Amino acid sequence: MTSLPVRIADTLKQFGAQVAYGDEREIEGTTFVPVALVAYGFGGGGPEEEGGGGGGGWVVPVGAYVGDSLGVRFQPNPVALAAVAIPLVWVSGKALARIVKALKK
Repeated sequence: MTSLPVRIADTLKQFGAQVAYGDEREIEGTTFVPVALVAYGFGGGGPEEEGGGGGGGWVVPVGAYVGDSLGVRFQPNPVALAAVAIPLVWVSGKALARIVKALKK
């Protein structure tokens, strides 16, 4: 008999890209496929009687592939884009400021 974490991991392997890409939908003649970043993990340990385990995951909707009269294109989710762009711009600004300060010396 295999342990529960091993059985869960084997089941999740079967999902693959199906977890990141949603089912194709159509609204008013426009077809779209939602896309998300998905991560999950499980763990456990200890002796059988005292062992413990847990798991967790997260999903970030990053956008959708949209197909209409203009063709197929990727439409990013503005909230997810801002969540990534704001820290990236902040870190880039800090790094650039340090580079400029180092070059002035």
